[in-house]
Amino acid sequence: MTTRARGDGAAIAGLLLAAGEGSRLGRPKALVELAGERLVDRGVRTLRTGGCAPVYVVTGAADIDVEDAVDVHNPDWNSGMGSSLRVGLEALPDAVDAVVVALADQPLVTPAAVERLVAAYQDGARAAVATYAGNLRNPVLLAREHWPSVQALAQGDVGARPFLSAYSHLVTTVACDDVARPDDIDTPEDLDRLSRLLTTPPEETAS
Repeated sequence: MTTRARGDGAAIAGLLLAAGEGSRLGRPKALVELAGERLVDRGVRTLRTGGCAPVYVVTGAADIDVEDAVDVHNPDWNSGMGSSLRVGLEALPDAVDAVVVALADQPLVTPAAVERLVAAYQDGARAAVATYAGNLRNPVLLAREHWPSVQALAQGDVGARPFLSAYSHLVTTVACDDVARPDDIDTPEDLDRLSRLLTTPPEETAS
């Protein structure tokens, strides 16, 4: 059942892109465990705790069973992130007014960052993106009226970035440096580094 995000009555879904095979890592990233938790489960928890419901997960390279989320399979997952974003947006129910899009391989994105995007939407933003040191990264919030433009521009291995660039005048930036980090897990070295970061105090991890 679709629930409502806190505050304004609008349904804000979460969409986790988790379809890749992790070629440089040697295995699908979504199934990798970090601090005893699969990255896909961590991503779903982050979106849900941050105020998103329902939460959808776009899968592809691996069969993934995720609790508290709806699985959406992308048969063209190997074409890149763009197709996963298009498939995910197409799957969202009509009751959803906006969506927060996150990536499974960015485990230092926190519920607090998601909450800030939700708050920006509730304050009137129709598209919002988390920034770190002024750089646009993830997660990204998109109101429904922008989904067709996002889908049209999402090609290859890029997701919402072309939309954020082409329609920058419509995008609200939300600084998240103090509550999250956008580090990706692409290689075994990245996984080791982030594993070490997660053993440090939260205030140091988010610095």
